Amino acid sequence: MPHDTPEIARQRDESYRRTSGEHVARYLATDGAEGYDDNRHGAPTLLLTTTGHITGREVVSPLYFAEDDGRYIVIGSYAGSDTHPKWYLNLVAEPNVHVQIRGERFAARARTAGPDEKRTLWPLMAGAFPFYDAYLEATDRDIPLVVLERTR
Repeated sequence: MPHDTPEIARQRDESYRRTSGEHVARYLATDGAEGYDDNRHGAPTLLLTTTGHITGREVVSPLYFAEDDGRYIVIGSYAGSDTHPKWYLNLVAEPNVHVQIRGERFAARARTAGPDEKRTLWPLMAGAFPFYDAYLEATDRDIPLVVLERTR
């Protein structure tokens, strides 16, 4: 049961661009001293740099994450909206990405977890961030769970 109207989607996109831009600027200026975990959930945040699938420009997105056996897990929830976040569409088109966690920067390859892997990893994220389960209920969209693996 979709809930987004064009107006809701537009407002969400504008709000996300404004708040994420401010977040990214603080994070980059301080190597994560500000922005790593100073959000309303106290959640660890990484910066994911993707290549715009339309523009070809670099796009930096702050995302909550969990670590699992040297891999980094993020979820493309877009707060339970009916559309995928733009960063997810970007990494589907070009899975070679860059990640920053605090002051550490590295290249990675992104992939969407398959159904079995998603069933295993979802509780890791939902256990740390219970709002992800609520987002599942808010949309009919299959919310992607993304695995980021270092390439060097």
